[in-house]
Amino acid sequence: MSFGDEKPFILLARIQVKPDKVEEYVELVAKTDAAVEASEPGMLHQTFDQDPENQLCFVCSKVYKNDEAFLAHLANLPVEEYFQGHAELGDDFTIEVYGTVGDKCKAAMKTIGLPLKIVESKCVYSRV
Repeated sequence: MSFGDEKPFILLARIQVKPDKVEEYVELVAKTDAAVEASEPGMLHQTFDQDPENQLCFVCSKVYKNDEAFLAHLANLPVEEYFQGHAELGDDFTIEVYGTVGDKCKAAMKTIGLPLKIVESKCVYSRV
């Protein structure tokens, strides 16, 4: 069963930061989050959570309104700057997507060049 590209979906990014770069990384995320919040109405929710057992590991959770919102996110200049900063400050980065996304969005996700796992929904409903 396919739900198309108009449903919200969740993206989890699992990130590991270089040992001496945690503070700098959190500053980069805060700067990027502020820019995204101001410019992307399709980003419905975002958190950046530190693993209490490993201070170098974080999980960033995002809820996108739909595929179009994710594609706008990838095209946003502060997001490009974030990925450049991650290349310098981070050690690892994987992406998990929960929900159903269309073919265009899947193709865009694959161009990021990071390990990607997409778990498609079997049943779904959304409320605002």
